Amino acid sequence: MTEGYKGRIGSIIRDARKHRGLTQQQLAERLSTSQSAINRIEKGHQNLSLDMLARIGSALDSEIVALGAGPTHLRVTGPTTLSGAIDVKTSKNAGVALLCASLLNRGRTTLRKVARIEEVNRLLEVLNSVGVQTRWLNDDNDLEIVPPRELRLEAIDETAARRTRSIIMFLGPLLHREDTFELPYAGGCNLGTRTVEPHMYALRPFGLEVKATDGQYHAQVNRAIEPQAPIVLTERGDTVTENALMAAALHPGTTVIRNASSNYMVQDLCFYLQKLGVSVEGVGTTTLTVTGLEEIDVDVDYAPSEDPIEAMSLLAAAIVTRSSITIRRVPIEFLEIELATLGEMGLQHTRSEEYVARNGHTRLVDITTQPSDLRAPLDKIHPMPFPGLNIDNLPFFAVIAAVAEGQTLLHDWVYENRAIYLTELNKLGGQVKLLDPHRVMIEGPTHFSGAEIVCPPALRPAVVILLAMLASKGTSVLRSTYVIHRGYEDLAERLNELGANIEPFRDI
Repeated sequence: MTEGYKGRIGSIIRDARKHRGLTQQQLAERLSTSQSAINRIEKGHQNLSLDMLARIGSALDSEIVALGAGPTHLRVTGPTTLSGAIDVKTSKNAGVALLCASLLNRGRTTLRKVARIEEVNRLLEVLNSVGVQTRWLNDDNDLEIVPPRELRLEAIDETAARRTRSIIMFLGPLLHREDTFELPYAGGCNLGTRTVEPHMYALRPFGLEVKATDGQYHAQVNRAIEPQAPIVLTERGDTVTENALMAAALHPGTTVIRNASSNYMVQDLCFYLQKLGVSVEGVGTTTLTVTGLEEIDVDVDYAPSEDPIEAMSLLAAAIVTRSSITIRRVPIEFLEIELATLGEMGLQHTRSEEYVARNGHTRLVDITTQPSDLRAPLDKIHPMPFPGLNIDNLPFFAVIAAVAEGQTLLHDWVYENRAIYLTELNKLGGQVKLLDPHRVMIEGPTHFSGAEIVCPPALRPAVVILLAMLASKGTSVLRSTYVIHRGYEDLAERLNELGANIEPFRDI
């Protein structure tokens, strides 16, 4: 390795470590080495084997080096003007919830047009390791899932499990199949401490107790305990609601869940449970009444709806590049606040008549954008549980605000440190000021110019940087893009079909 090459690798490792919020000493402990060795690596003064690079990448959950197929980095040439039409793919978050919910069913589940993303791949690896048979049926991404009569939880793929937060949604289905079991700690996006206590509060009425020690959730179920009163969720969380729903689905009685999320992935889960024969009343509201079954053993076919977060990503791409494109199959009921906010900022667009998604319930439209001169909104932009502005859509307003005239305040009250990643826009010429861990002030309009940036470890801010690069003059490089593949299928290739110039590449 030449000195220059070692220096570049060291810089990538340093930036990835900082994005993970780790000190050199903490990274050293993960690698069973010394802080001084990490210091030498980051300064480019240390020879590195491929094995050590792979270990560092695993410790940072960042693809420092990739062997074999699959891009590691993206080279973006801009500025870009997009044109044409694009279909929104099915929901990532619904897909992972339905994979977990398939454990409720002893029969065959067929899911249509599943988002073929890394988060889904990790869950499939976990499911396969415990004995679940899965297979992709065709190029349309239809997926067949057949659980075994008995799960082999002792054989669970811990590496895959630790790379996804979705593993926590195994608690609801598994408490009916096992009296005691263990699950590895959940991983996923680095968005700050996110306690599992809300999940425990939702699942204790079904007899579940969990102790977290030695990197494992140790679960024990007391079959004598059953819900005696409505379950009031302490936070209106999506995955918390889904866990409660899945626990209730195999409880042969009526369970009332109050302060439930009514977000898009929860609705898809409800519709799937109804196909399994479970009675779910109140879909789309904050009170769900579930009458479960003693056993579920049916062959079902279900098509999850389209992803409103991907739709917002594509809207943002059109806005920041001042492009006219048509985004088809947009789940409009989950984007109405976002579109109203954009309308207040001056976005011009047209929409088609509504039609129904393949799940038979969700309302879709086609949206055509027009190049628009935007102005900052009068009030701050902040997320709220559905039907408010979606928490996952808030980061896209950072890059949108950057091209608007005036000052925009974003308040990300949910996550402790996601807002800080939005300051990466400054490397491209943005004026983003971090006021505190939850708030950023953005001054526009911005004339973006190319830069080289290591991908933030949080999914949505990573895509925000990529979209800003589309609008940047010159060549930009976005490094270590695994996190984007966790939530988006072929995003770069699909943007290229609209006229973007994004080239995937690997250093090694």
